[in-house]
Amino acid sequence: MTADPSSASAPEKPSLRERKKLKTRAALVDTALELFTQRGFDGVTLDELCEAVEVSKRTFFRNFASKEQVAFTPLETLWNGLRDDVEHLSFGRAPVLEVLEEALLAALARMDDGGGAWVTRVRLTQELAERTPSIAAYGFQYCDRTSAVVEATLQRRLGLDHGDPRPRLALDLVVAAFHAALRAWTSKPGALTHSDLAAELRSAFTAIPGAVTFSGGSPDAGAGGPSEREARGRAGR
Repeated sequence: MTADPSSASAPEKPSLRERKKLKTRAALVDTALELFTQRGFDGVTLDELCEAVEVSKRTFFRNFASKEQVAFTPLETLWNGLRDDVEHLSFGRAPVLEVLEEALLAALARMDDGGGAWVTRVRLTQELAERTPSIAAYGFQYCDRTSAVVEATLQRRLGLDHGDPRPRLALDLVVAAFHAALRAWTSKPGALTHSDLAAELRSAFTAIPGAVTFSGGSPDAGAGGPSEREARGRAGR
């Protein structure tokens, strides 16, 4: 095992004040996603959202910068976890790409709350982003900012030059694989589960080597069949 974010010291139990803050944030996220889904993003004012949760606009802005951020928070939580984990990853001689893949799977596992709340939020976020340009734009901007932070951390921890493109390329492959998995997952009929999203993500990761080498003409042209890594991934499903 190359990625071990769990090696960091366990977080302290949140104080009562912090628990209240987390409860307010969760209420704002859940209410916003529900109202935006029912009435459209532009059909819900900030005043209406705050009134529904019974908080002031001041409280809202202590937690979120915008309506777009509150809608994107479920995915932001996942990527913030990966961003923080990069400080504690153990790389050794393992390929950085594989370490990042394992780290994202670990971050995703922490999102499994057992009751499906996060899964429901992510599904609604994805559906809203697909039909709301401002949420999609916020997501792109957040992704770029967070990727820049992770890239800088990797360069520092690995002792690489600032201009070395390899950390960002490896990270971009991981991000692209997640988005492919998210699209495949949300397009499935029936109830969506956390384990299904994790399975889609593993499948996307095993497809990366073939995506780098495939060419036109036929589905397998230029790929020489599935790579050893892809074959291992398929055998493990």
